[in-house]
Amino acid sequence: MKSTLRSTPLLMILPSLLLAVLIIGYPVLDLGWTSMQEVSRFGKLMGFSGLKNFSEVFADPLFYASLGRTVIWTVVVVGGTLVISLPVAIMLNDDFYGRSVARVIIMLPWAISLTMTAVLWRWSLNGRAGLINATLMDLHIISEPVEWLATASLAFTVEILVGILVSIPFTTTIFLGGLSSLPQDSYEAAAVDGARPLEMFRHITLPLMKPFINIAIVLNVIYVFNSLPIIWVMTEGGPANGTDILVTYLYKLAFRFGQLGKASAISLIMFGVLFVFTIAYVFLVMRQESDNLAEEQVINDA
Repeated sequence: MKSTLRSTPLLMILPSLLLAVLIIGYPVLDLGWTSMQEVSRFGKLMGFSGLKNFSEVFADPLFYASLGRTVIWTVVVVGGTLVISLPVAIMLNDDFYGRSVARVIIMLPWAISLTMTAVLWRWSLNGRAGLINATLMDLHIISEPVEWLATASLAFTVEILVGILVSIPFTTTIFLGGLSSLPQDSYEAAAVDGARPLEMFRHITLPLMKPFINIAIVLNVIYVFNSLPIIWVMTEGGPANGTDILVTYLYKLAFRFGQLGKASAISLIMFGVLFVFTIAYVFLVMRQESDNLAEEQVINDA
């Protein structure tokens, strides 16, 4: 009887699990097969080439440069998004006049296409007729127009800031859901004991929000790592490939140079990186939770 009850949840999710495996597994297998083929620029398989595409990718200096920028792009955008979104969610979770309007304003950018957002930022950052330069010059912050997207270092920094900005609404939504589910008894007891807001945040809010923070980290890493529109629309990976990340490098190989075999190999590498990251991160979180439970058990037994 007990074994039947334990297996019931697994049986209930089995159809959805099989469907997910089919939807995800087939493209991955097809991608793996394509990456080991000689492919024409029109997508026709010309013959088996083994690991030639992978060896060419690993011999390309642009791959390693793009990989390094991908790591910087992902870490900084996700980290900046989390640091900003949590305080914003805490403020929006408080009861104040106009809270509903404030929530709508924060969430509104999420409803706009990422490509359109990137187009608007590209226009705003135009060195000659951009809104940013005009505003800064009117405020006498700069004396002459700045070519924001003309140099790789400055362009990449601007793209990171835009990436953080467009990621805040989604992450704030996750944190708002978590904050609304937190028990208020703990806060009331802490207030009676004279705890200050910062102490409540450190000892109550942050520990209880860890599951939602973990969800936000995993989802944001996946989204940001694979994000094409911002960098592609604003600079197309330029100037001189100076803002390329793996996904824009892949896009160029596939649709500009017709090297579909190498592009497939990079896609498979990106999938492997994300898969390993997700499994490793979930494992570390589960291990930390089990260690915390063991410590609590020891304390309770003592």
